[in-house]
Amino acid sequence: MYATDNVYAIDSVESGMMKIQDIGVALIGAGFMSAVHTEALRRVGVNLIGILGSTPEKSRVAANRLSLPVAYETLEQLCNDQRVHAVHVNTPNRWHLPQASAALNAGKHVMNEKPLAMDAHESAQLVALATANPHLATGVNYNNRYYALCREAREHVRTGKVGRLFHVTGSVAQDWLLYDTDYNWRTLTAEQGELRALADIGSHWLDLVHFITGLEVESLCADFTTVHPVRKRPLGEVETFSGKSSDEKLTETEDIPITTDDYGCVLIRFAGGSRGVVWVSQVSPGRKYRVGFEIAGQNKTLNWNSEECERLWIGRRDGPNELLLRDPSLLSEFALGSTDYPGGHSEGYPDSFKMCFRSFYEYIAANDFTVPPTYPTFVDGHRDILLCEAMVKSYQTGGWVSI
Repeated sequence: MYATDNVYAIDSVESGMMKIQDIGVALIGAGFMSAVHTEALRRVGVNLIGILGSTPEKSRVAANRLSLPVAYETLEQLCNDQRVHAVHVNTPNRWHLPQASAALNAGKHVMNEKPLAMDAHESAQLVALATANPHLATGVNYNNRYYALCREAREHVRTGKVGRLFHVTGSVAQDWLLYDTDYNWRTLTAEQGELRALADIGSHWLDLVHFITGLEVESLCADFTTVHPVRKRPLGEVETFSGKSSDEKLTETEDIPITTDDYGCVLIRFAGGSRGVVWVSQVSPGRKYRVGFEIAGQNKTLNWNSEECERLWIGRRDGPNELLLRDPSLLSEFALGSTDYPGGHSEGYPDSFKMCFRSFYEYIAANDFTVPPTYPTFVDGHRDILLCEAMVKSYQTGGWVSI
């Protein structure tokens, strides 16, 4: 059992029927994201029960690697485990609907990786199922909301300090699919859906900007391209972000046609008159994972990116610009809820997962499901999928699409 690592308030939340450490959690999916989730969940302090991989052997390997007690052989076995109160779904997108539905129908809370589902038809089904089970928490892991300075930016916008919003720009950039020899299940339409870069990582930007500004997309115009229409797939699957040894580089490959996007750009018209633009790339050399935004308003500009996540740049016309460093003594009360360590003690990517999951499990522990959720929900995930489908339509028609 791991204690929560909140250095200011290490006591577990106790309210309603259980303490956080009494909430049993199981994971579905044995790849990169389940390792990230496991680490964050241990820091939150829940009771980790086990994991389900795509095969019984992969379940056993993952359970051993992550030091989890149970290696489930089937989804049915996991759903029937009465020790499990919540399930994290970290599998390829085509499995999200059946696995999340099975967990909900078994009375489990669900935290789903994004995108929520393959398309809006599937995500609408999940929203309907969540609505039919109001006593169950249904979350989507939009972890970027939980960087402390993103929450501070929200306070600047929502309290009127930025003034009327003129435009929002930004990007999400990676290089892990730069070469045609870079391959992962995410490149396949059958596993990922029609969009890849714009849906897989662009959805993070869409959610983050909506969370900070509250702006609703009114219409959009999108363009995207597939840099590598053929990729070389090793004879055997490749884990997300896995490194390549010299032996792996010599592995026999087969050519696989690719139609999902490596790069995309979207012009946005927000309700109320604000404008926006975002570009997304998984073929930008040197960028490992950079989410960034710039929000320009009447009074100031806010600029932040995840590679320098401890800094929020604040620009002014009639006064000195400011670089706000993450320091609890300088942050708003809202942002304080997503920072544990003193200034100068770095927090970053792993901490954003911890904060997202802490919000989710504190809500469950409070046991009052009439209160509005404090975490990203299936409704948020559905909204982003609707936007992604509008992007596809815009690209196909070569024009603007209303939402």
